[in-house]
This record gives sequence, structure tokens and C-alpha cells, in this order.
Amino acid sequence: MALTPTENEAFLREVDENLRRDQMTGLARKWGTAGAILVGLFLIALAGFLWWRSHKAEQAGQDGEQFVQVLGAAEVGSATPGDARLAALANSPREGYRALARLTQASLTAKTDPAGGAKAYRAIADDAAMPQAIRDLATIRAVTLQFDSLPPADVVAKLKPLSVATNPWFGTAAELTGMAYLKMNRKDLAGPLFAAVARDNDAPVGLRSRAAGMATALGQDVAPIAPAGALKE
Repeated sequence: MALTPTENEAFLREVDENLRRDQMTGLARKWGTAGAILVGLFLIALAGFLWWRSHKAEQAGQDGEQFVQVLGAAEVGSATPGDARLAALANSPREGYRALARLTQASLTAKTDPAGGAKAYRAIADDAAMPQAIRDLATIRAVTLQFDSLPPADVVAKLKPLSVATNPWFGTAAELTGMAYLKMNRKDLAGPLFAAVARDNDAPVGLRSRAAGMATALGQDVAPIAPAGALKE
């Protein structure tokens, strides 16, 4: 039996709707699995990242706890350079704790063996993997331990690069360099250097006061240094 035009139009519309439904179902089957896989991979990656971050924080916390324990032991004189906790921290993947541990080892060594301590500090200063500020500090500590035995010219050579206002350790390095200049009878170089330390507002007050006294004695014009805690008008 032939379909009327109206029935034919309804039949074609139904066929068209069924075709579109089949196409959507096919797409869902084709891409739904892939989408689920992508979402799953994303969740796995996110969980992995969160675990890694938590693990790093936990390890950093353990390093911090160990270092605090070592410092406590050092205060009562029971810590040694060979402390197993320090040895572990000296090999930590975290740069900060690695540097602190090695500085502490050198400091503990210097208490009973100044020459050995100076050697440990020099090893830190020569380690290119260490932050430059830590290497500079180690250089200053090594020179301080050997100041009386080193030729003054060697002290100047080692510390002169650090005796500039832009260096974090300027005050201490410049003071030692100034003292070496005095041993070389170079008051003309020592005086301005002490004066520069005295005028450095970032240097500790005690250091500035010592430098001001030396600078004044060497003929430099330096304003009096206010004691720590003094109120400024």
C-alpha cells in the first residue's frame, strides 16, 4: 500500500532521527572509552604529583628535625663532626640542609682541630655545587682560623673579592682585610676600608663600632655609631 505524502514525510523524519541517534551512539562508543582513559590517566598523574609533593615535604621535615637535634647536641657538647645524622644531611638532595650540615661539620672540627676545620671550610669554598654565598662564608671562616699563620698578602688576596659593599659578607671580609693591611703597614688602605664598614648600615652594630674605632684611629672621619636598640630621632 502506497504511503500518502504526509505519511511519507513522517516516515522519513523518523528514519532521519533514528540515523542521528545511531550516529551519536556510535560516537559515544568510539570516543567514550578514550575519554574515560584520558580522565583516568589525568587522575593517576594528579595523584602521583600530590604524593610526590607530600613525600618531599615529609623528607624535608625529617631533615629539619634531624638538623635541630644535631644543633641541640652541639650546644651541650655531645655532637661530633662524624655524627651519623650530619653525614646523612651532608648528602641530602636538599641544597640548604646539605650546606648547613657541611658548615656544621667544619665548625665542630675547628673546635678541637683548627687546621682540620680550615681544611673543611676550604673544601666547601671550592665546591662549585654550593651556593656562592655559602662558599664565600666558608672562605671567610677558613681565613679567620688561619689569620695568624697566613701571610697578610694571602689574606688580602683571598678576601679582597669579598670586601666589596655588594657582597653579603662585606663587613667581616673587609674587617679582616683591613687588619691584614695593617700587618702590611698599609694604613692608607686599611683606614678607608674600616670607614666603609663603619658606614655600612647592613653590618652588625658591634662590627661597625669596632671598624669606626679603627677608622678614627687611622685618621678617617666617621660619625659615632649608635648602640643596638638606640632610638633614632
